[in-house]
Amino acid sequence: MKKFIQTLKNIWSIEELRKKILFTLMLIVIYRIGSHIVLPGIDPIVLEELNKNNASNGILDLINTFAGGAFNMASIFALGIMPYISASIFMQLMTVLVPTFQKMQKDGESGRKKINQYTRYLTVAVTIVQAFAYVSYLRQTSGPAIMPGFGTAFFTISTILTLTAGTMLVMWMGEKITDKGLGNGTSLIIMVGILARLPQSFFQELTSRSVRAGDILIFIVEIAVLIAIILGCILLVQGVRKVPVNYAKQLTGNKQFGGARQFLPLKVNGAGVMPIIFAQAIMFLPTLFTLGSTSSIGKAFTDHKNIWYMVIYSVVVIGFTFLYTALIFNPRQISDNLKQNNGFVPGVAPGQPTADYIGTIMDRITLPGAILLALLGILPGIIELIFGMQQGFSTFFGGTSLLIMVGVILDTLQQIETQLLMRQYDGLMKSGRVQGRQTTSAVQI
Repeated sequence: MKKFIQTLKNIWSIEELRKKILFTLMLIVIYRIGSHIVLPGIDPIVLEELNKNNASNGILDLINTFAGGAFNMASIFALGIMPYISASIFMQLMTVLVPTFQKMQKDGESGRKKINQYTRYLTVAVTIVQAFAYVSYLRQTSGPAIMPGFGTAFFTISTILTLTAGTMLVMWMGEKITDKGLGNGTSLIIMVGILARLPQSFFQELTSRSVRAGDILIFIVEIAVLIAIILGCILLVQGVRKVPVNYAKQLTGNKQFGGARQFLPLKVNGAGVMPIIFAQAIMFLPTLFTLGSTSSIGKAFTDHKNIWYMVIYSVVVIGFTFLYTALIFNPRQISDNLKQNNGFVPGVAPGQPTADYIGTIMDRITLPGAILLALLGILPGIIELIFGMQQGFSTFFGGTSLLIMVGVILDTLQQIETQLLMRQYDGLMKSGRVQGRQTTSAVQI
């Protein structure tokens, strides 16, 4: 405890780090305040009553999770950061598939600025489309909450403009946190939205377990299982396969450079959280063509406690893990970079043989990573079946929520520890340095 207090004092004594933390907290508070400001023309009291009877699922529940509940509350930040994430993912795929964007990405800082600018333009377009769909969703599910004085055209236009402005403000706050704050701004905003639902879910589960004395023991077991799952998720996020790399010695005048032995870390979960997000979106699509979630087919695609849901979901996650890893991971580019820097894998010829060797290793470690990721995705349903807990609390036992929270917290702690070590303070951990995700993806979520 004494060392923990001393670490906090060391963090606060670093002026630059203190300013970063305060700036980040200020923007997060603004974001959470905005998440509770209801759109013009919506009666919040009537909307709250309607939400008690309406249960969202699939991709809508995912959006509401990322938005910290702002989606169901018809907030000015109802769409949250999701349009920006969608635009970023699209632009990232373009840098892999389109030669023009590939060249732009290789142009350094100027190319990165152009890609960011195109991402912002695309975010506006995506937000307008999603805002129009959100207006239709509000009229369908929360029509009585719309005040009579707002005409159809006026309500539609004002809502689209408000939601677009809200999303652009959230995007700006995320970029400012990345530039002047602590950690990746987009990731932090998503994590704050997810954590905002944790206290309510926790106390709901605690209240339900307080009815009978024996249920308190079950609640303690649930917390112990949650801690064990978090530890396993940390192993999945940080797991790497180290490929040894040697660098040839170079003589420049009387000085010798190179000759060092290093490692190329290949992540077990190179695709991050994206396969789970894609899988949840895909699982929601078939319900649009069925009788809804009450039918047998609908339950197989929406009820996370259904055995067929778990099987189909796992297959989709594993498939998307291999697909997304293949899109973002380029063994040939890594081989070329090693060759340009006089690096080589011992026992493997430079060039195409090195690319084939790295690609083979990546394929082998992606399979167990994909299986573990699929297991993590279906854990909330399994845990809910075993313990019979509240659905809101079970979502924190795996899936997108847990993976994002663990990854973002590790990245943030790594940045804090780097600042401490740069100023010759002790790190956060006695046993070794905190390692972040080292994500190969351009979109850290």
